[in-house]
Amino acid sequence: MGCFLVLVLTPTVNAEPTVKRLGKRQQGSDWPIFLGPTADSRSIETGITAWPASGPRLVWSRPLTESYGIGSVSQGRYYQFDYANGRALLDCLESETGEPIWQFSYPSKYTDTYGYNRGPRCSPVIDDNRVYIYGAEGMLHCLDAVRGTEIWKVDVNRKFGVVQNFFGVGSSPVIHQDLLIVMVGGSPAEDQTIPPGQLDRVSGNGTGIVAFEKLTGKVRYQLSDDLASYAGPRIVKHGGRDWGFMFLRAGLTLFNPTTGKQDDEFPWRARLLESVNASTPIIVDDMVFISETYGPGSALLRFGNGKLEPVWQDNPRQRQKSMQAHWNTPVYHDGFLYGSSGRHSYNAELRCIELKTGKVRWSQPRLTRCSLLYVDEHLVCLGEDGTLRLLKANPEKYEVVSTVTPTLKSANPVGERPLLKYPAWAAPILSHGLMYVRGADYLACYDLIPVEQ
Repeated sequence: MGCFLVLVLTPTVNAEPTVKRLGKRQQGSDWPIFLGPTADSRSIETGITAWPASGPRLVWSRPLTESYGIGSVSQGRYYQFDYANGRALLDCLESETGEPIWQFSYPSKYTDTYGYNRGPRCSPVIDDNRVYIYGAEGMLHCLDAVRGTEIWKVDVNRKFGVVQNFFGVGSSPVIHQDLLIVMVGGSPAEDQTIPPGQLDRVSGNGTGIVAFEKLTGKVRYQLSDDLASYAGPRIVKHGGRDWGFMFLRAGLTLFNPTTGKQDDEFPWRARLLESVNASTPIIVDDMVFISETYGPGSALLRFGNGKLEPVWQDNPRQRQKSMQAHWNTPVYHDGFLYGSSGRHSYNAELRCIELKTGKVRWSQPRLTRCSLLYVDEHLVCLGEDGTLRLLKANPEKYEVVSTVTPTLKSANPVGERPLLKYPAWAAPILSHGLMYVRGADYLACYDLIPVEQ
């Protein structure tokens, strides 16, 4: 294996600048990591109302170039990870106005084997005065969140011998205490010449999960011979201890996120070579729900005794499954899961299922694949075609409150185009009443919950 890079640049003087909050909005909460503060696409904010025919008020919008992920919000700053002209870009904007504050960039030579774009798939991770970004090519950076200066970086793919995954790196890291926990999935030296797309020939080297010291980038521990996939890590506290969940290529790994000790693993993936696990595990009490779309479907497991024991699971041999989440993560509310089920746009259905049984309560076809945000007894549903729907979180029926397909005035003869062009694959996020959504080439900020006057 070739040399690798771990570079720490920040001096100790002024290493912890005070983060002054920008903007005027005080009520509500920040959204500093993928899927929000609790990593489950649920907001604690309240006050949502039906939309007018034109949709919620557009506060600001700006073009994007090449990427798939949505940004993160902290202290009045919105951070968007993007790509243009051979460089990965992190833009820091004022969250309430979209005005630029700073931009950080670095060279990125990622090329997608299947023709998808070259930009980042992950969301920025914000922790106090630091922001972490993990690029499609495998570069992991820690930056000063206020000034945009580099603190440390690790060429993860090179350091751990990662054979390029189907769609590059796409699992957003998570913070746990003084650690940054990352899905890596490296391989031994003899596998480095295996071409991308032939992961059936690739073996692991004990780096499926790697924990870095968040202040320095030094490796604290590593575990699992599994390869990487695309679901985000989850960490919860239950029964007096912390539990880590990582939905890797071959299945779910249960581990202690503080020590790196593995508790158990549960095999769960399709037989199809070109398949991924991309839906983040959902934790409810002592149960974890996992779902994928290429084969076996979904399973609910108990973990409280350190073993992953099925409560129920779909029968891989049966065509009908409870839920088959693709790249979206279902949301949980009051005993039920709501999520998009189906691999393709034409056969995807929005579904509600009972968590403890997997029983389908209702299905709504012809919405394309979609992503959900739970807020105040409602679901904001973003279809991959750019349609926004406000739904009641109702386990009895599919209940639409409002629908809008935002448009962007254009200079072409037609005059308008969808603001959120296909593929709109990132789930909406909400921070201090402002909802951020994106399509292929535009980011938009909406006043979802207006500030009380």
